[in-house]
Amino acid sequence: MASSNVLGWLTGRGLAAGPNNGDFLLATRHFQAALRRERLRSDRSLTGFSLLTIALSRRGATNDALRVASDVLEQRIRETDQAGWFKDRTIGVILPDTPANGAWKLAEDVRDLLAQRHVATKFHVYVYPTFDAGDRESGVDRHGIGKKNVAAAQPLESLFFEKLPTWKRAMDIVGAGIGLVVVGPIMVAVALAIKLTSRGPVLFVQDRHGLGGREFAIFKFRTMIVNAEELKSGLRGSSEQDGPAFKLKCDPRVTRLGSFLRRTSIDELPQLFNILKGEMSLVGPRPLPCDESAACEPWQKQRLSVTPGLTCIWQVKGRSRVSFTEWMRMDLEYVRSRSLRHDLKLLLQTVHAVLLRKGAC
Repeated sequence: MASSNVLGWLTGRGLAAGPNNGDFLLATRHFQAALRRERLRSDRSLTGFSLLTIALSRRGATNDALRVASDVLEQRIRETDQAGWFKDRTIGVILPDTPANGAWKLAEDVRDLLAQRHVATKFHVYVYPTFDAGDRESGVDRHGIGKKNVAAAQPLESLFFEKLPTWKRAMDIVGAGIGLVVVGPIMVAVALAIKLTSRGPVLFVQDRHGLGGREFAIFKFRTMIVNAEELKSGLRGSSEQDGPAFKLKCDPRVTRLGSFLRRTSIDELPQLFNILKGEMSLVGPRPLPCDESAACEPWQKQRLSVTPGLTCIWQVKGRSRVSFTEWMRMDLEYVRSRSLRHDLKLLLQTVHAVLLRKGAC
């Protein structure tokens, strides 16, 4: 086979589908689409699945090796499984309703069959949702696959993380930098006012879930009394927001100055530093406190696939007026439609919403 056809094999675009030629593998774009559909199915049915990837070495990715790997998989996988090109020289197998140990067992069988044909491979297993990882710490050795050939099972969510595009990161740096220069005097005045009117620190620092569920410390001007977090559990029953989020329009823990800062959204200004650090963006789903984020349903956690932001669709269209489910749907709408034009539009709408004090107490 010509080198161009070998490249076609590697990228999943080479041969037309056929039952007996080992070319039943889905093309890369179709396999990625199938993986996203399986994730959505899993979220709806609350069942887990695994993804097995089989990476062929650069030197060993010959035409014969590719055909052997494809033929072995065609004979070994179930009718409900889907195989395709995950990326260059890497085959992926979607295994519905299969935990990590089941995926490792398939990896072991495929490894043995390919070893007989002298095909060098490396295996990885991803699980979804993360809590289905099962024996990911011990799965490598238990199933007899050498440590050099595989890695422990990993959260499949990591494959859906979307790093900030260059245009978005540039806009964040420029926007946050200019913003700090413009509002710097205001921030200094607010800090002094907080120290003069109430006991406690100027800033409120709280751990929240960011991109991929990673924790980071978010900064806000303190708007509540010092022991506000200790009193939160006693007020949980009065929350005006359904779902795991806690929202109380006129929270008794809020100080008089804090109420003004919240109405004007000035309390959020320190998050410009979070943006410069790359932990947040100007536009993106608002980061939830870790306990609230962890309590979200699987489909709602898809919002963690992008960097959280200072403002998003919820801030300009919903806030306290919509249900938690609608809020999450707004965030996912943003994830699907993220673009420079959309971000600029949301920033302008945010300015309008802040001036009108929409949703503020």
